[in-house]
Amino acid sequence: MGKFRRILEPGLNFLIPFLDRVGYVQSLKELAIDIPKQSAVTLDNVTLNIDGVLYLKVSDPYLASYGVEDPEFAITQLAQTTMRSELGKISLDKVFRERENLNYAIVESLNKASASWGLICFRYEIRDIKLPNRVQEAMQMQVEAERKKRAAILDSEGIREADINVAEGKRQSTILASEAEQQEQINKAQGEANALLAVAEAKAKGIRLIADALKQTDGYNAASLKIAESYVEAFGKLAKSTNTVIIPSNTSDVSSMVTQAMSIYKSLTNKSKQSRRSSEEDK
Repeated sequence: MGKFRRILEPGLNFLIPFLDRVGYVQSLKELAIDIPKQSAVTLDNVTLNIDGVLYLKVSDPYLASYGVEDPEFAITQLAQTTMRSELGKISLDKVFRERENLNYAIVESLNKASASWGLICFRYEIRDIKLPNRVQEAMQMQVEAERKKRAAILDSEGIREADINVAEGKRQSTILASEAEQQEQINKAQGEANALLAVAEAKAKGIRLIADALKQTDGYNAASLKIAESYVEAFGKLAKSTNTVIIPSNTSDVSSMVTQAMSIYKSLTNKSKQSRRSSEEDK
């Protein structure tokens, strides 16, 4: 007779005719409610047209029937106002980046208010976000500019890497060329040193042979003969390289020239012997 008496459980129930009647029927299944499209202003004063889907369930049939006149209408209006409030706290860029956090904040706010209506909100999903044409064009230009910027950066990095590789190649080539030139100079210097050493050793060996020959019997006569031959050979080369000829006064006297050369040799030999003796006495 218009007064609440009990909640009928699923299954078989008995009612008193003319006294009992079913006042409200509530579905305990999870419901998906469309949130109509609405306008909302972000923190940076951009107007958005946004809609969504709310997933909820009746947790207390009594409160859902007697706590509010139309629970679906009430939760829909609350979802719209909550969504406008949450969008006003963030900028346009964060709406797309923090979409999941925005949905979570709306669900938390709805559950606080809908507890007295016997409803539980599980999740809220933003379905569509429509931007003004000018804002959409500006965002498109921003995306294109960002892509051009990345392309320019990648292009410059490629050119830089290419220049670095070319410079590195030139440096390695220069180093290898200098090392090759250095090695060539070292080899050349070693060759010249070995040649000079060989010539010096040959001269020293020749001098030793001459000295040993002079110590032998008739060595003095052999040296005189060699000097005479050299004199004749040198005299025969006169006037071959130049027109000016200086001829000694006694060109026919070969023996005197040989005697003079041998005297010079003897004086040098005596000086060498005297220096050896003095050095031995000092020791």
